[in-house]
Formats: sequence, C-alpha cells, structure tokens
Amino acid sequence: MALKATVFKAQVQISDMDRHYYGSHALTLARHPSETDERMMVRLLAFCLLADPLLTFAKGLSTDEEPDLWQHSLSGELELWVEVGLPDARRLRQVCGRARQVVVISYGGRTAALWWQQNSEALARLPNLRVLDLENADEVDALTALVARSMDLTCTIEGGHCWVRDDQTTVELSPLVRQG
Repeated sequence: MALKATVFKAQVQISDMDRHYYGSHALTLARHPSETDERMMVRLLAFCLLADPLLTFAKGLSTDEEPDLWQHSLSGELELWVEVGLPDARRLRQVCGRARQVVVISYGGRTAALWWQQNSEALARLPNLRVLDLENADEVDALTALVARSMDLTCTIEGGHCWVRDDQTTVELSPLVRQG
C-alpha cells in the first residue's frame, strides 16, 4: 500500500516591500512521503518570496513534468516555473524554453555551493533563469523549526531579507542571488 501525503495548513500574511505586494494566503501543503520538513518549508518560503494570487503549488516530487510551484496567466501561458533544491541543468534548459521566467531556490549549504560551481557556466546562458540560494543552513534549520500541521505565519520581505515569524519565533533569512 502506498503511503499518502501529509497535509499541512498555513495561513500566511505576506508584506513584500521590495515588490509592493501585500496579501493573505490560506495555503494547503501536501508533503510527499519522501519529502522532508526542511524541503516543505523551503517550498513555503518560495511561495512567500514570489507570492502572487495566481501562484500555486504543483505536484512537485510526485511528478517529473511539474515544478514545485508555478504560475499561469489567465489565458493559460506558463509565466513562472519554480524549482526547489538542486535541479538538473538539462531540465532547467528545457523548462526555460517553456516558461517566461524560471526560479530555482537552492539550499543545502556546501552541497548547494558545489551544485552552483558545477552548473553556473551552463546556467548563465539562460537569460530567464533566476537562482536564489539559502546558503546559511542555520537559517533553514530555524525555518524548519516552525513546522506544525497548522501554521499561522507572517512573512516580511525588505531589502532582499526575509523575516518569517509565528506567535513565538522570528526567523531571518537572507537568500543569496546567484543569478538574475
């Protein structure tokens, strides 16, 4: 018998001063049995960093043909494709031909730095690709500590820094822009 996804609910208030985006989102995150809390929270952070009323969670890990998040225009064009982790450069090249903008949110400390070192030259040829790296593993660990089946979070973004907080803890994250 196949294991089922674990469902998490998140009520997120987003104030993105950099993009002048302010919104409240009631999100449902399905954590695939093979997905870690860390990866799920990075997906949630990706949503916060790129928030838009049309941005949605896709099937991600359970389907190779879909990203972690994506956004389609009202007429159906693929506007944004978001990958979390360390995707294959060949896959990113293919996706950059399909979507107007592609964003990678990498994490994993030294592993992510090595991935960037190995792929940066090939990825630099993709003008519609943006790569953000959560290089500080302690920040990602602190974000992961906020995991609960029901989360009430506030996310504030200003000057390239991001603060995510619940009723007791505030986590500051500083994504490094590697490309874009």
